Amino acid sequence: MAGPSALASVPGFSPFGPMSRFGELAPVGSLPPGRDVELPGRGSTYVLDTGERVDQDRPTLVLLHALACTAALTWYPVIDALATKGRVVALDQRWHGRGIRSDRFTLEDCADDVAALGDVLGLDRFVVVGYSMGSLVAQLAARAHPDRVAGMVLCAGTTGFKRNARERIALDALNGSMATLRPGAGRRPEVDGDPVGRQREWLMGQFRSTSPGAVGRAVAEVGKFDSSGWIADLTLPTSVVVTATDQVIPARRQHWMARQIAGAATYEVQAGHGACVLAADEFRSGLMPAVASVTSRVRP
Repeated sequence: MAGPSALASVPGFSPFGPMSRFGELAPVGSLPPGRDVELPGRGSTYVLDTGERVDQDRPTLVLLHALACTAALTWYPVIDALATKGRVVALDQRWHGRGIRSDRFTLEDCADDVAALGDVLGLDRFVVVGYSMGSLVAQLAARAHPDRVAGMVLCAGTTGFKRNARERIALDALNGSMATLRPGAGRRPEVDGDPVGRQREWLMGQFRSTSPGAVGRAVAEVGKFDSSGWIADLTLPTSVVVTATDQVIPARRQHWMARQIAGAATYEVQAGHGACVLAADEFRSGLMPAVASVTSRVRP
């Protein structure tokens, strides 16, 4: 794996987008209750869950996080907003955070973990919302479990990574750059009245909860992913949130992916690959209508 010095070969690249444009991470607020959930025959994973709702006609949203992150780290800025649309469940994917520890890591196993979690929580059908690596898992889950996945929202996603030098360097540098990322300067948000140090401690704890070896293996699997030959076969309600200034997955490839899925709605946000936390307000402006579009088309 290349270290942070490799970033120089990819102008403007960082794991969460151009830091010079978005100077600080979104403030950390409250999160829904979390607990370890045993998936029979698969292992234990950590799950955030807003809980069952009275209006159970709304589909549950299952959130799938980005590479080298955790469920909380990718989704904390938008969980409260998403919870207004229905029950929200977010899991640490295997080898990440407090996710399943296993002998191997494959994206296909991650997709099957989603269905297994649905079994444990009693979710017959649900909408998957994936960010970056999570968007790859979402596609695989929709393909492998069409009776369970009722819709999908793909954010900063792709059908596969090209084998050019730019994207190889971007993937290889991701693990090293994660260790150097720090909350930005400027306004110093507080959490529960405590100083910014508590926020910094939480953020870096989330980063460091995934080992470099685990990230390296995940990077290798992400690099092999290719859904271009079958994504057009997916017919479920879909929205695509395009990160227009993305340095990792070019916007043109995100738009191409959207065009392959019949009826997919596209929402473009003016932000980079780290929009989920570095441009949370902008990302939310595209994510919320994208989710609403899918849930409105899901059959009861």
